[in-house]
Amino acid sequence: MRFLFKTNYDQDIRLAKHGGHVFWYGLLCLFLAVAPWAIDEYWLAQLTFVLIYGIVGLGLMLLAGFTGLFSLGHAAFLGVGAYTQAVLVNAGVPFPIALVCAGLLAAAVGVVVGLPALRVKGIYLGMATLAFGFIVEEGLARWESVTGGNKGLMVNYPQLFGWALDTTQSFYFLCLVVCVASTLAIVNLMRSPTGRAFVAIRDSEISAQSMGIHLARYKTLSFALSAALAGLGGALYAHKIQFLSPEQFSIIQSIDLLLMVVIGGLGSIHGAFLGAIFLIVMPQLIALGKDHLPDAIGQAAGLQGTVYGLVLIAFVLFEPMGLYGRWLKVRTYFQLFPFYRKGMFKRQKSFQKSDRLK
Repeated sequence: MRFLFKTNYDQDIRLAKHGGHVFWYGLLCLFLAVAPWAIDEYWLAQLTFVLIYGIVGLGLMLLAGFTGLFSLGHAAFLGVGAYTQAVLVNAGVPFPIALVCAGLLAAAVGVVVGLPALRVKGIYLGMATLAFGFIVEEGLARWESVTGGNKGLMVNYPQLFGWALDTTQSFYFLCLVVCVASTLAIVNLMRSPTGRAFVAIRDSEISAQSMGIHLARYKTLSFALSAALAGLGGALYAHKIQFLSPEQFSIIQSIDLLLMVVIGGLGSIHGAFLGAIFLIVMPQLIALGKDHLPDAIGQAAGLQGTVYGLVLIAFVLFEPMGLYGRWLKVRTYFQLFPFYRKGMFKRQKSFQKSDRLK
């Protein structure tokens, strides 16, 4: 009995639950490690953007997917982290210190936003964060002595312990290390009492409060952690594009980030990265498809926004759990084949429908 208890306990604390996880995640790590030599420089740059947006997506997933607090101004935290990193690095501050400061300042701004938003939820919380996004964008444009205003701000290459990360390969590995560390931190956070408190708040605030969960404290903490990850992603984003302008952190960017986690799959770590892949790959597919469409459609100014809207509507209607939910269904189908039944996930959809109506 004692041996059995120890075995179950070991399985609970291990990140990899079985050998399949070890194999597939090991294969993924191997691919990411050899990617600079396996793919050309263009696709390596796109993969770097996936890692950066994946970090930001982890923060927004923590806020929206695990705590149930939607933000329509998350690009503001991305901008705070990006400009903080740019100003400090250009002033000669070492890269690691600037990166930490970018995350901490974004977290502090997240607390400032989270405290007034404690009394509102749903669409009213979205309106409050939307207003905050407009305020930050206007502030970045007006504070010309620091941000450069609408003229923009150039960003120097990062230097780590005297080593200039001025190549696509070296900067990719930097983003990979930060992304892996952020992912492990979120995975372990969600297995802790704090993570369980976030999920309890998402499912039912009344039930969470009745169990002794301090709603204000944990909501504010969720905003701070989400903003900190967005700040880290913004810091790396600044070095990647090497030029910052306030319009890069507009409401359109915030909607893209929210679209990323919704299509990726709310409430899942995998969904943050699947959504990041979608956000990077979809514009490439639209650009390729323009050549095969009539000129009246292919050259239309709002083609990308229209496609994004149609994709989002399709996911909301037919796959509310996003890309990760679809993957779970495909995996279950092959695991149970030939005993898979068509209506197996019907109860799951009805639960989500009732959850939206409460």
